[in-house]
Amino acid sequence: MRSPNMETFKQEKVEDFYDIGEELGSGQFAIVKKCREKSTGLEYAAKFIKKRQRQASRRGVCREEIGREVSILRQVLHPNVITLHDVFENRTDVVLILELVSGGELFDFLAQKESLSEEEATSFIKQILEGVNYLHAKKIAHFDLKPENIMLLDKNIPIPHIKLIDFGLAHEIEDGVEFKNIFGTPEFVAPEIVNYEPLGLEADMWSIGVITYILLSGASPFLGDTKQETLANITAVSYNFDEEFFSQTSELAKDFIRKLLVKETRKRLTIQEALRHPWITPVDNQQALVRRESLVNLENFKKQYVRRRWKLSFSIVSLCNHLTRSLMKKVQLRQNEDLRNCESDTEEDIAKRKALHPRRRSSTS
Repeated sequence: MRSPNMETFKQEKVEDFYDIGEELGSGQFAIVKKCREKSTGLEYAAKFIKKRQRQASRRGVCREEIGREVSILRQVLHPNVITLHDVFENRTDVVLILELVSGGELFDFLAQKESLSEEEATSFIKQILEGVNYLHAKKIAHFDLKPENIMLLDKNIPIPHIKLIDFGLAHEIEDGVEFKNIFGTPEFVAPEIVNYEPLGLEADMWSIGVITYILLSGASPFLGDTKQETLANITAVSYNFDEEFFSQTSELAKDFIRKLLVKETRKRLTIQEALRHPWITPVDNQQALVRRESLVNLENFKKQYVRRRWKLSFSIVSLCNHLTRSLMKKVQLRQNEDLRNCESDTEEDIAKRKALHPRRRSSTS
């Protein structure tokens, strides 16, 4: 893989090649706008990423991190992963020209449905798994799998096509090279991230377990009343399958989740094992029947979905502020070490995030 520092971007004006249109989303350091390529008339999404102008500054994204994202996107080509088309750079921004994914978030789509069987749910989970399988085969960890980064190419078909987006935190895992970092959205991060332990592909599998739990029940397994409570729940693997939310959930589905929400990374399902799990790939007619007859708790899903929208600005905050002090006691970091803002783009956690606000924890499992 080419070093991020060596990534070369076009130094021409993006406006010379693309007509820039309406804004699709915005956030702390990025604005996404619809655009049309002048030479072909094809539509894309232009992601304007604000560059950090000084090393000591906390405003903007350092060019090395942008280079890493671009380097990874240039390696990937899969039906369930967003595609990079072009890259431009000017004095203040790097502009990524990306595949236009216009179907909205998967969870938005599900909140509009009247009913949903586990069989239908697994058709979406399997697409997520297939995209992650492709990445993991290339030793690429996404590190930011969450509902906001699971989009639909087009929602106006029976089983919409899923696209994984936002590779701002993605890393290529190198054999023999230890990688540690504190980043992600607290609700979805694996215990090894919270504990500042070596990271690998396994962290994505934990996130898939959390996403599946929320999709099936409307509840969130680890989200507490405070960030500290959320992180404590994660490190203790403190969650349960409340009958109130999982009364119609199959044991197959619960088994799938249990085998992903495992603290010891070596015992957590790999992506290949997850794809072979009988809830995803039934081995007999009985298992297939169970999936068809078991239902997602859409009533609670919708209820929590609506509640979460207006509580959003209070629900997600940076992991960095919480952990930096304790981390400094564990390791000697360079004083001006350039860590990215711990949350993956705040725009998605603050302005756009529409996942579900969970119940209070009543017991643990």
